[in-house]
Amino acid sequence: MRTSAPPAGDHALVQIVDAALADATRRSGPWLVCRPECAQCCMGVFSISQLDAVRLQQGLDDLQRHDSQRAAALRKRALEAVTRLSPAFPGDPKTGILADDDDAEQLFADFANDEPCPVLDPATGTCDLYSARPITCRAFGPPVRSEDGLGVCELCFHGATDEQIAACEMEVDPDEIESKLLKEMQDAGGPSGRTIVAFAVAD
Repeated sequence: MRTSAPPAGDHALVQIVDAALADATRRSGPWLVCRPECAQCCMGVFSISQLDAVRLQQGLDDLQRHDSQRAAALRKRALEAVTRLSPAFPGDPKTGILADDDDAEQLFADFANDEPCPVLDPATGTCDLYSARPITCRAFGPPVRSEDGLGVCELCFHGATDEQIAACEMEVDPDEIESKLLKEMQDAGGPSGRTIVAFAVAD
């Protein structure tokens, strides 16, 4: 699924999201228990955008230049994951693009919930492509609003009231920069549709 480098605006998007995370982390204080080697959020398949996919691919290329052994191990994990996941993949396993109809979304909700992210190094419990991680990963932990309400990691905010949780809400991308960058990529002939990490980094 190799594509071109991320659009120039992706760097600004990452900076905005990381700054929002830092602010939410400060407001959350001890309620936010995220730390290296806490990899619960790295278990289970989740969808990512094509912008995330390109960023991960660039991160893998950088890792290849600096630590070819780690990059090779990551690719091996990703290829093994693609082999395991392809038979029941709710989309096109040749392209790695998820189908977007209601039936496929329902299938995806129950798909590979125990599958570890291939970017997670099982020996260290840390992300091999942390600086290139998807937006979902960058925003996980603090309270984030979705159509289902305000959600938090189940390991965090124990003992906090609803009001205290709401006071720590993270606004991930208030100006919808990601949507604009995705349109820019598609207008330039890039792929559309969502995928998963394994397909993004397997090659």
